[in-house]
Amino acid sequence: MIDLPDDVVLSVENLSIDFRLRTHILHAVEDVSFQLKRGQTLCLVGESGSGKSVTARSLLQIVDKPGTIVGGRILLRNGSEITDIATLPPGSRAMREIRGRRIGLIFQEPMSSLSPVHTIGSQIIEAIRLHSNLDKKAARARMVDLLRQVEIPNPDKMADRYTFEFSGGMRQRAMIAMALAGNPDILIADEPTTALDVTTQAEILDLIKRLQVDRGMAMLLITHDMGIVAEVADEVAVMRFGHIVERGPVDAIYHAATHPYTRQLLASTLKLTRHVEGRLPAIALSSEAPQPILSVRNLGKTFGWHGNANTLRAVDDANFDLYPGENLGIVGESGSGKTTLGRLILRTVEPTTGSVLYRGRDGGETDVTKLGKKDLRNFHREVRLVFQDPFASLNPRMTVKEVIADPLIVNGLAKGKALEDRVAELMRLVGLDPMGMERYPHAFSGGQRQRIGIARALALDPRIIIADEATSALDVSIRSQILDLLLDIRQRLNLSFIFISHDISVVRYFCDRVAVMHRGKIVELGEAEQICTAPQEAYTKSLISAVPNPDPRDKRMLHRHRFVAPANA
Repeated sequence: MIDLPDDVVLSVENLSIDFRLRTHILHAVEDVSFQLKRGQTLCLVGESGSGKSVTARSLLQIVDKPGTIVGGRILLRNGSEITDIATLPPGSRAMREIRGRRIGLIFQEPMSSLSPVHTIGSQIIEAIRLHSNLDKKAARARMVDLLRQVEIPNPDKMADRYTFEFSGGMRQRAMIAMALAGNPDILIADEPTTALDVTTQAEILDLIKRLQVDRGMAMLLITHDMGIVAEVADEVAVMRFGHIVERGPVDAIYHAATHPYTRQLLASTLKLTRHVEGRLPAIALSSEAPQPILSVRNLGKTFGWHGNANTLRAVDDANFDLYPGENLGIVGESGSGKTTLGRLILRTVEPTTGSVLYRGRDGGETDVTKLGKKDLRNFHREVRLVFQDPFASLNPRMTVKEVIADPLIVNGLAKGKALEDRVAELMRLVGLDPMGMERYPHAFSGGQRQRIGIARALALDPRIIIADEATSALDVSIRSQILDLLLDIRQRLNLSFIFISHDISVVRYFCDRVAVMHRGKIVELGEAEQICTAPQEAYTKSLISAVPNPDPRDKRMLHRHRFVAPANA
């Protein structure tokens, strides 16, 4: 006879999951135990590859092949009965009954989890009818009610739209509605806000928490963001290399952590809550007023036909200066025009209006918007780009040596032994062992791949680097390592950075000044510390107040500012 405490809905005991690979057995999860309690949230936290998602998927018996549960029990309460999920075949009827009806799942990436060829409403209706005996009309009424619960405006009309017509935050709301379609007792949320902006993230977390409390559900929230954990968790389990290294109430984990790894995670998170000290750029150390290295004046980009009502002003009259040795942050939500602004500066997108004045090494000024092909190529030697996704931006068929050497070969700057020496020098500069230059990108971790991307950007001795969300795909400890690396390189090479990000904590740590963008306009520009502690504009206030605070005793999201755009905006 198995017995569980009354408030426990699901108990995981000594769970182990193995992946039988061709050369060896990978122990993805080893001897993991935790309990999910009614009305409470357990946060499973850890870095990429720690085993969080595999653990969550095992609760629904949807672990990808060749992964198998090799030990332990997953006990699910069903009234007075207790079922061991670990003993149920993945394709069995009993298991299908549990999925959706007893345990709901919100995936990390709503775009790849929703069908692009069916309307949002029809997908939710399918989930409702799968777990109930409602007819079509009643199922549609329930679907509209679910969309209303997840705060999608005009749910009756929005239900008939397709996935691509929804924004990222709206897609995630639709995913939550689908997860709730079967009225589950347990909700698993696997990194539900990773791809979202800080304000959208705050809204979604708020929504999930409220729905959970209203319905009395148990929740397992998987994340690598310690700020989110502090805002929503009741209990925390810290995972590393397939083991739970520490578990306890959220306050104890944050204020009395005992395991070195937990303390390291918290230190990396707290480090990004303040501006880096003691690394002043060269500009700040010189007594004379410096000349800007780059001046953006009245820069604008309109997409669509002139005079058409559907034109979009992606960038609207942007003005700022970038000084030698300065880190300038550009922040804003998705669709605010940040990335387009970066592309206009590089002229990979042609501006509609305005100018980009670049001051060369000889002190002469050039308007980038008027350069011909040859001169533009020379400009691209001095202004380089570091991409967001370190995996997608590296050619998988090229060795690391070929990736880093590519700009040097294209520009005819080095070959033979000199080329190899330069690649080795660049690898050492970004903290990589030159012995690995003959390996391919897939043999490196995410953080190492981003270092390879940085080495490639530095190959031509640039003066400015535009980093577009360069750390957003990385775990928090690797993120702070990459930021420290960039700060170190800036000091050694006297570089200037334009750092595009939606992560306020990263910008606060890394940047000297910050420009805040909203709907194509720069709404506020100032010192990083001032923008992050005492913003003037209503939109900036809403952005800053939505950043999760990594301290459960001071939950910032509960009393955040909400921005309401003026009626004529």
